[in-house]
Amino acid sequence: MAELHQTPSSLCCCRKSLPVPRAQSAGGSERAPAGPEPRARRRPQVDVASASNFSCFQLHHFHLDLWLNFAAKEMSGCLVLDLVPVQLGISTLVLDSHPSLLIHSINCKTPEEDGHTEPVSLTYRVDPFTDYGSGLSISLPDTKPGKKIQITVRYTTTDGPAIWWLDPELTCGGARPLVFTQGHSVCNRSLFPCFDTPAVKSTYTAAVRVPDGVTVLMSASQSWFSEQDRVFHFSMDFPVPSYLVALVAGELEHEDVGPRSRVWAEPCLLAAAAKQLDGGLERWLAVAEKLFGPYLWGRCDIVFLPPAFPIVAMENPCLTFIIASILESSDFLLIDVIHEIAHGWFGNAVTNATWEEMWLSEGLATYAQRRITTQAYGEAFTCLETVVRLDALHRQLRLLGDNNPVSKLQVQFEPGVNPSTLMNLFTYEKGFCFVSYLSELSGDVKRFDRFLKDYISEFQFQSVGAQDLIEFFLRYFPELQAAAVTTREGMEFDRWLSGCGAPPFEPDLSAGGALIGPVQDLCDVWRCADPPTPQTLSAHDLSGWSTFQVVLFLDRMLDQTPLPRDVMASFSRSYSPLFDVLNAEVQIRWLQMVVRNTFYPELPRVRAFLQKHTSRMYTVPLYEDLVTGVMKCVAVEVFYQTQRRLHPNLRRTLQQILFQTGLVPTNQSCPPLPGTPFSPPGSSQPTVPAATTTAAGKTAAMALLDVNVSA
Repeated sequence: MAELHQTPSSLCCCRKSLPVPRAQSAGGSERAPAGPEPRARRRPQVDVASASNFSCFQLHHFHLDLWLNFAAKEMSGCLVLDLVPVQLGISTLVLDSHPSLLIHSINCKTPEEDGHTEPVSLTYRVDPFTDYGSGLSISLPDTKPGKKIQITVRYTTTDGPAIWWLDPELTCGGARPLVFTQGHSVCNRSLFPCFDTPAVKSTYTAAVRVPDGVTVLMSASQSWFSEQDRVFHFSMDFPVPSYLVALVAGELEHEDVGPRSRVWAEPCLLAAAAKQLDGGLERWLAVAEKLFGPYLWGRCDIVFLPPAFPIVAMENPCLTFIIASILESSDFLLIDVIHEIAHGWFGNAVTNATWEEMWLSEGLATYAQRRITTQAYGEAFTCLETVVRLDALHRQLRLLGDNNPVSKLQVQFEPGVNPSTLMNLFTYEKGFCFVSYLSELSGDVKRFDRFLKDYISEFQFQSVGAQDLIEFFLRYFPELQAAAVTTREGMEFDRWLSGCGAPPFEPDLSAGGALIGPVQDLCDVWRCADPPTPQTLSAHDLSGWSTFQVVLFLDRMLDQTPLPRDVMASFSRSYSPLFDVLNAEVQIRWLQMVVRNTFYPELPRVRAFLQKHTSRMYTVPLYEDLVTGVMKCVAVEVFYQTQRRLHPNLRRTLQQILFQTGLVPTNQSCPPLPGTPFSPPGSSQPTVPAATTTAAGKTAAMALLDVNVSA
């Protein structure tokens, strides 16, 4: 791999047509027609999360040439931007960048009619912006509005937040290294200099050179492979924002699970992953298309990533990234994959123009996800899943307080606030409730389906704001505009968007009563001061329950923690053997009950779980609960046993949780466990480990311990 330090002469940094006899998509199908030109953009002039001057230019296209060096854990290559200035007198191009990008050179090429056919070297400087990025200011030659210029940036990446290099021991197979990128929401400025704002969309192409035995996938509508040069070529023919550019490279294999879908994974995972999704993807796509119109992206492939993947799933176009840990739970896998499919319409095709209105992507996608599951699996299933999530939302509100500004749909960022830190349940569930309220106002859910289909048709490949959605809604339903629904007392749209606290409206979930009722009945049985009798419990058999029913039961029992010692002991005797053979989503909640109740007889299961599971979604909640109570020494002990198998970013997070610092203390000994169990802490809620400064000058606790959020 040492040869990748050198720039291969066979890869040119200028974008050009690649001579292939037959271009193939990532799944092997023939090329789809090129995507439409984006319509006139409804984009803001400023994005406080971007250092760039994107409003001064139209970005028509960009091209990436990359060389992956697994030994050095770096990518090197160049970026080519096709830009058109839109104003007179533009002398500077400012791109979002990151201190981890090492810029080697920048040049500019202007059209032949201007007499400048040779590239001109440009001067540049890197300016501080925030702790998550920099501004790359490039001095331009004379430009003319409407005349294309081509900027080429040669650079090398190092250890930026978008790129995750995994040593073999951090992969599922444990044999070969793997690298993946995660751009949401403002990380891709550490992958390549860009207009890192959702307001800007463009097509792109890429060429990626890798060593033997490595397969590269990208979020692209087409791909093909030059075996002689070991170069993978990609083309995204539809305009996308920078955060949706994604790459994964490693020992990956695939299996077709539908006419336009493949499952990709490491060889040791592939059979199980393909079996879980075989036939399902096409079924869900067909339901979504019937509801919201044609699927615009051609391919709908899925790649399963090792537990080091930092979130549950990411809706990268044509190639959803999803954490392999979720394969243990078919119900959660189904929901997460359908949610990412829904993003094909809501988020990818029509995108929030700023991160301050992220709910436009997540709230609409969550609503669409539940319309799909209702059609595919019935209303009762959807209501049950929704209750689980809304319970989590209200649990979060109890933790944060009703007046916390993080609970707003429209969060006003101050410069320097990382948008990723404010991605939370309110974005999803309060956004979902607002969309549900709009559906309720329309008077007919199928009529609202048609509205959403036309909304996609109207704004596809654009970035929009809440006002665009609301204005289109009122034009679509003029009778509602005449009735002044936007100012209806208690339900004012301004209150929905700018108000703190719980959603003013929640949908009727009574259709899930047959599934939810037995769960609440059993919770009531265990709420008594004395343990229930075997005869009482015999009327409530959990063995036939779905994962979401068991999860709802455990979530609501966590709300009742601490339990009397004899009740907890009876609970353990009744259910521990069952929970032990169920999936990780059930087990983590049961083990949180164990920890929050300081129930030492089940402590070996906590140890075993943390030694097996090394993903953020399962480790962080348990570690935070462990350090809150009297079991911190257990957390420290397990951390030292497993730290070599943790991704460095997760390792740092757990160090901060355990030691309130990023440094490991020199004394690694763990005190012996107390001989007598202690009473649990006075509060049943875990402590909050982090805070984010909001525009209101307050601190908003961001611990989301009771739910796993996918993008």
